[in-house]
Amino acid sequence: MFPILETERLLLREIVSEDAQSIFDCFSNDDVTRYYGQDSLTSIEQAQQFVTFFTKNYSEKRGIRWGIERKGQEGLIGTIGFNAWSSKHRRAEIGYELHPQYWQNGFAKEAALKVISYGFNDLHLTRIGAVVFTENTASNGLLTKLGFEKEGLLRNYIYQNGVAHDTIAYSILPTK
Repeated sequence: MFPILETERLLLREIVSEDAQSIFDCFSNDDVTRYYGQDSLTSIEQAQQFVTFFTKNYSEKRGIRWGIERKGQEGLIGTIGFNAWSSKHRRAEIGYELHPQYWQNGFAKEAALKVISYGFNDLHLTRIGAVVFTENTASNGLLTKLGFEKEGLLRNYIYQNGVAHDTIAYSILPTK
């Protein structure tokens, strides 16, 4: 059963086919995908493929992606979750995005704190990593605030619109 997580203002829940429009609204926005390592979506069918991908990743225990919903309001404002999840090696990489309408409200931090806690306490991870474009000042700042440590620069690591970009590798370990 897919885990539902709650924070003070947010509900983190399974992403279902009815969320395709919200996924499209977010991932078709060039401001969202600028530092995502993929092109913006151009059709609702592509958004539906995302939903299918998230479901398959979870069923195959390779990732887990929650839809971020504000309590009392239907519709996703973004997603958050773990990619490259390895239960054997007890590690995963966190990823997240919000629709720009919800930026600068603390939602990403609130959701990330809950997901990180779930990763350490429920999935028994011993490492959560993140890979972020060097130019993505908002995400780099958020990870630092969350307690992630920079591990190094990955040169020409992700291509966006045919251009190679450097990224910064981060990690956080459980507190003892």
